[in-house]
Amino acid sequence: MNEPADSSQPAAPELYFTTASREGLVSCHSCGRVQPRAYTVERQRCARCDATLHRRHPDSIARTWALLITAAILYIPANLYPVMHTSSIVGSEDDTIMSGVALFWNDGDYPLAMVIFIASILVPMLKLGTLAFLTWSVQTRSVWRPRQRTTLFRAVERIGRWSMLDIFVITLTVALVRFRSLAVITAGPGALAFASVVVLTMIASMQFDPRLMWDNIEPSGKKYD
Repeated sequence: MNEPADSSQPAAPELYFTTASREGLVSCHSCGRVQPRAYTVERQRCARCDATLHRRHPDSIARTWALLITAAILYIPANLYPVMHTSSIVGSEDDTIMSGVALFWNDGDYPLAMVIFIASILVPMLKLGTLAFLTWSVQTRSVWRPRQRTTLFRAVERIGRWSMLDIFVITLTVALVRFRSLAVITAGPGALAFASVVVLTMIASMQFDPRLMWDNIEPSGKKYD
């Protein structure tokens, strides 16, 4: 026979989700140590590494927008101007990113063509669009799916560095061809613009503070899946 439940037992505590900032804590951007925030000090320093502490990255939204707009402007010449200039005894030729993809595709090197297309065209475009969307959502104080937006930001950070694959291919090609004395290959203005796009988007992702996406979420028992 089952015994009745003991009503004197305390009920399970209600889940409460909050942020470190609301609890008066601040994390160091250099070493990651979490420590109490000193409201009476004008410029608080980390107790471990002596770095200046900030509740959030200073001017995160403005800096991210500036870097993204600059990268978007440079993305146009990166795809229009040649990234590689080839000179040989049979003539000279200029190749853009798309012409290189088309060349490998027409020669039957489909995997290599897909890798260059994804790493050099698709990934930078998606990274620009994703970072712009995340920055806009923070600026408009959106509360839509903060956990999914945080996961999206982490994915952008991880795959963004592979955009430099096309620059690595150009560098290796130049070194290999010059070593064999087959032709003279030099990087074109498109390569410089493309490298600038990749570097600017990487810096933009570093300047963007994903914690800003949670500042507008009201503390409650709701878990964001």
